[in-house]
Amino acid sequence: MTALLASDLASNLAQDTIVRTSTGEAVTFWILGALALIGALAVVLAVNAVYSAMFLAMTMIILAVFYMVQDALFLGVVQVVVYTGAVMMLFLFVLMLIGVDSAESLKETLRGQRVAAVGTGIGFGILLVGGIGNVATGGFAGLTAANANGNVEAWRR
Repeated sequence: MTALLASDLASNLAQDTIVRTSTGEAVTFWILGALALIGALAVVLAVNAVYSAMFLAMTMIILAVFYMVQDALFLGVVQVVVYTGAVMMLFLFVLMLIGVDSAESLKETLRGQRVAAVGTGIGFGILLVGGIGNVATGGFAGLTAANANGNVEAWRR
């Protein structure tokens, strides 16, 4: 059985018929996969429960991006709306009900944390504007080929 699988693999390699992942998908997977792993570890290792909940929300959002990259847009939106939006907000609401020391939340534990947050926000804003601008200025791919014979005329045939 192993010899048969090895011969099939060798013939596929010889014919170069193995489907490869595109560069964009691979980059997205490896970068966000590492971030998801870091976020999942931070959920378990965080001392503060609020930080743990925020890392869990980050991991869920990255999971939604994975769904969207694989063209499962509905699952990605449901992941964000239902799990990250509703379930995580309920979890944070319970955390706030049991009490979080307000003196702890006002103390800045990392120097430059606010500057880094502002810089990260500006960076994501630039990425968002660039992505929307790219979509808005680009034409529709394949629209003329799709309408070459006419859509309404195709129904009459």
